[in-house]
Amino acid sequence: MAAFSARSCFNTFVKPLRAETVYATQWFDLVAKTMRPGEAPYYSLRLSDYVGVFALTDEGRVLAVRQYRPAIEQFSIEFPAGLVDPGESPAETARRELLEETGYAAESVELIGEMSTDAGRLSNRLWACFAPGVRREMNCETEAGIETITYSPDELLEAIRSGQFHHALHVAILTLAAARGLFTLF
Repeated sequence: MAAFSARSCFNTFVKPLRAETVYATQWFDLVAKTMRPGEAPYYSLRLSDYVGVFALTDEGRVLAVRQYRPAIEQFSIEFPAGLVDPGESPAETARRELLEETGYAAESVELIGEMSTDAGRLSNRLWACFAPGVRREMNCETEAGIETITYSPDELLEAIRSGQFHHALHVAILTLAAARGLFTLF
């Protein structure tokens, strides 16, 4: 019996027999995909890709934002993030979103990974970015309704443990940064 290799199944694409957009909004498309003859369609959502930015100040503080999220009907603390605009690279989006949401500028942004957001329902990707040594821009107005928070590494871990920082994909960004040696979790 051949050993299972994650690499062998990664990037293996199986095209549906038929794919049809059955409902469209400015935020998402509902897509019906027929995979086998005679089967009912499988429904998924097609959304834009987005970035999440793990940003560290020169003092070693982690940037986060607090904002109201109507989907969960509560405030959420998460990393700066946003949709990748057409023609924009994930790194460009990371720089833009970081500045718009926090007022901090990044000299460099490193793409540290690409993740499926919810492989069972969503087709978009999350581009995880790392921005070291970010600095506050003077006289930079940030987006209304977004509060910037900074954490020490220990404070961020406590926020995760206590459920204050609970955005699963953003915890995944932190885990990816730690796996790449960019941040020590423990």
